[in-house]
Amino acid sequence: MVDALDIKILNLLQENARIKRKDIAEKVGLSVPSLSERITKLEKAGVIKGYYTKLNPKAFGFDIVVFISVIMDSSKNYKNFRSNVSRTPEIVECYTVLGEGSHLLKAIVKNTAELEKLLSKIQSWLGVTRTITSYVLSSVKESTKINI
Repeated sequence: MVDALDIKILNLLQENARIKRKDIAEKVGLSVPSLSERITKLEKAGVIKGYYTKLNPKAFGFDIVVFISVIMDSSKNYKNFRSNVSRTPEIVECYTVLGEGSHLLKAIVKNTAELEKLLSKIQSWLGVTRTITSYVLSSVKESTKINI
């Protein structure tokens, strides 16, 4: 069970995952050992899924972000599809969705030649009948923070 104090801690971590435990403890009125115990419990319960460093893709020459809607012939190839997605590093996110298509992929590539190769690869996967690609021109908002 997550209580109000946990939510304060989680919001501080969402703002800055590198914040020192001492600073969090001061802000929420706990000792560092008590805070550490709470954070450990939140991690073990799966409330905190991880701590990440967000890189700027353009700094490494990755200039193209796309969303790819995947239409499949049936769900019988779902396990194979998931396996293919997991082995494809250009795909950074994958969602099972309702609406047009069964899956929505977010991919990051360096150029249009890489995008063309990626699309050909996805379209060759067993069960994939069609893809619809949306090319990102700019990002207005990117966040992992949830409003708790």
